[in-house]
Amino acid sequence: MPRFLHMADVHLGARYRDLGPAAAAQRERQFAAFERAVDLAVKEKVDLVLIGGDLFDSNSQPRRSVEAVAGQLNKLVRRRIPVVIIPGTHDCYDESSIYRAFDVAGLAGADEGSDAVVVLTDERASVSYPALDLTVHGRVYRTKRAPRSPLAGFKATETGAGGRWHVGLLHGSLMLPGKVETDDVIFTEAEVAASGLDYLALGHWHSHLTGRAGATTWAYSGAPEPVALDQDRAGSVLLVEMAEGRSPRLEQVQVGRTSVRRELIDAGTVGSQEALVSHLAKLADPDLFLDARLTGVKPDTLDIVPDEVERRLDGRFLRFRLVDESVAALPEGEPAPADTIPGAFTRDLQQRIAERETAGDAEKAAELREALRYGRLLLDDPRRVELV
Repeated sequence: MPRFLHMADVHLGARYRDLGPAAAAQRERQFAAFERAVDLAVKEKVDLVLIGGDLFDSNSQPRRSVEAVAGQLNKLVRRRIPVVIIPGTHDCYDESSIYRAFDVAGLAGADEGSDAVVVLTDERASVSYPALDLTVHGRVYRTKRAPRSPLAGFKATETGAGGRWHVGLLHGSLMLPGKVETDDVIFTEAEVAASGLDYLALGHWHSHLTGRAGATTWAYSGAPEPVALDQDRAGSVLLVEMAEGRSPRLEQVQVGRTSVRRELIDAGTVGSQEALVSHLAKLADPDLFLDARLTGVKPDTLDIVPDEVERRLDGRFLRFRLVDESVAALPEGEPAPADTIPGAFTRDLQQRIAERETAGDAEKAAELREALRYGRLLLDDPRRVELV
């Protein structure tokens, strides 16, 4: 039975502007993950490699970067493992496409006219491999934003392509009502079910996800390395084995070094900023993107300055971010009489907080809670508050 490796969203050449000095190191990690994926394909002696878009982060890449990618693809060419690539939304097939500017197949050492390295586009929508009894169908537009679903009206069995197995290669978003309803390229579960595909290899979502629609198994392999802090299921590729009479067998294999973790910390349990720094320092890992968030209600006496915490932990993580989402506690008991300054101030702020919370404006309500906290501290003891 045909067995292939499915990867997508490598994003080689990404700028990583939010990483500062660590950006260059992360670009090297991206390439290393791609190299490990290629080496995995060689080691596992797969029959085919599929790359589901956004191999490059943009169409503006130097020749040396394209040649480095071609050098990896040459490992597959020399072992007669075909590679099928589609452009994505970052390296889309527009007039400035990297796949127009460079002969990727030629640079990878593929013989002219062979299907050793194939880039599917709107000009060439499929490629068949008779030895595998398999056809790969690429669903690609020339623009980043698709004018319609790439699966609209598509049926693999009506394309005229032969082969027992029909595999789709598509870069876009599956419509999920209430979650994902619009995107640059979007298609529906009903269209997947009607496609007649045995397997749909997807790119665009950087976190791994699989499912089934009708007789079609679909899967997002996930990015080989995380590209952002919200991609906690990135870092892998998929080994896919077709089989008669049952769904394809999928094996998720880790190729990335970087991990992503979100740490939620109840502000009510934090004694001080120093204690918070000490807690987070225990999680130090040079391969970790740590997204720490303070939540809940914080005591009046707790002052956390996220920028200071981030500076204290600089260099201990690949990337560290602290976001304070906690809210100040409201005063307990009856406020001072309304004809006093503390009483009038507290009652006014409490009324405005209640109005904002009733209106669902959590951000403004949190600001007002913080103003009430600092105002009460200032009225209680002006020396406790530093005005800047």
